[in-house]
Amino acid sequence: MFLLWACSLIAVVPGYINPILPYDYSDPDIIRVGDTYLMTSSSFNNVPGLQILASKDLVHWEIVDAAIPNRLPGLEESSPVLGNFVWAPSIREHDGQLYIFYGDPDRGIYCIRGQLHAWEEPVLVMAGKGLIDPCPLWDEDGRVWLVHALAGSRAGLKSVLLMAELNEDAMSVKTPSRIIFDGHAEHPTCEGPKLYKRNGYYYIMHPAGGVSTGWQVVQRSKHIYGPYELKVTLAQGRTVINGPHQGAWVETPEGENWFLHFQDVGVAGRIVHMQPVRWVDDWPEMGISGEPVLKVDGEISEDDPTWKNFLRRDEFDSTALALDWQWAGGYIDPKWFYCDARNGFLRLYSAPQHEDGFMPNMLLQKIPAVAFTATARVRFQPCPDKKMAGAEQAGMIVFGRKTFTLRPAVSDEWTYLRLTMNEHQQGQFYTSSDGQQWTKSGDVFQAEKGYWTGAQIGLFCTRTKTINDTGWLDVDWFEISIK
Repeated sequence: MFLLWACSLIAVVPGYINPILPYDYSDPDIIRVGDTYLMTSSSFNNVPGLQILASKDLVHWEIVDAAIPNRLPGLEESSPVLGNFVWAPSIREHDGQLYIFYGDPDRGIYCIRGQLHAWEEPVLVMAGKGLIDPCPLWDEDGRVWLVHALAGSRAGLKSVLLMAELNEDAMSVKTPSRIIFDGHAEHPTCEGPKLYKRNGYYYIMHPAGGVSTGWQVVQRSKHIYGPYELKVTLAQGRTVINGPHQGAWVETPEGENWFLHFQDVGVAGRIVHMQPVRWVDDWPEMGISGEPVLKVDGEISEDDPTWKNFLRRDEFDSTALALDWQWAGGYIDPKWFYCDARNGFLRLYSAPQHEDGFMPNMLLQKIPAVAFTATARVRFQPCPDKKMAGAEQAGMIVFGRKTFTLRPAVSDEWTYLRLTMNEHQQGQFYTSSDGQQWTKSGDVFQAEKGYWTGAQIGLFCTRTKTINDTGWLDVDWFEISIK
């Protein structure tokens, strides 16, 4: 029998039910700057990349920025490279500057420096295949350290953690990496390290044992290169929260301590949980007796969850796209879309597919890990040139390792597209001419996860031929709601 632990605290953080974010924010990292918490996560091939979320209480979050707004470093437009590029970032603040380090498994470790809405270009700090999961630490003596892991698929070695020293500006390497921990025997697939210093100890917090089956390890030492002693601080145990995988520790201004981590739930991706933390004898105790907590007591409304602000209706009444939208191909081409704020709709122009059929201009969002309904009011008007007859397609898309689409009829009139998806990510498409009476389109389908991501929902407009003009899909509004 599974147990669902609950926790009672006299807390500044409000009551909540895990997951605090039932969305695919893989490998979350978090810091506090003043009274505001900032979170970022892996964005892989999607742009805007490195979405940044903000919160005042660790429970209610909103997307406020993206550190890679337009194009991924090293991208070649001819290849979709799904699941690559931006892996396991860490976000830190030092001397009034924000730093985001991330690993590109094919190129090396990058750093982006700046402020919200004012980011510098990414800098390749450490070049090399398979260098992933970096996290810096500015020490009291001014030295800068960087811990990271290796991706066995590129490096030919995994299950180890490495430490390097960076130069004072943290934008280049001072001394090469060297292995400081080998987890092959007891903590295989150790990865995702986060580096902290507290009460004279250096701490490395990291998962091991695999994404969906692993546990959390904390290591500590008085010396940056070790040797480190270690403890397992969080594991599934008797709960239903598998993993629990990579995450980050944060302290509130009032001295409360919390640990955020992800849980891999398959098709819906890697969703975010939060665990209470107590420090005992300079070791963090996470959850309850080292097992994840499902609920923290407080004022909670299960009918109005804390993450409901992520479910919204986009009226496309702005001159720019909202930050919850991401393009799948790793870059943004201005020829793909027009935000017609005056008339209140989005126009997606058809764009060429790659030779393998991949559409880089898919406009996508994360799906919630609960039953939901997505609805759009659209109008498809392909190019009238006879040379383009039948060459353009558009509509709603569920994208993963397998793709499912719903295509509207060609018409000057607005029509409605709808997807209903249950908690097991089984979907059914519908169409309607008036938004009231709905007709099923196709059979029930099982969505599939993507490449290191969950499935995504969105819109597309594509073509297989090219002339000097295109057709388009107009989108009056798009809405995701929970049942």
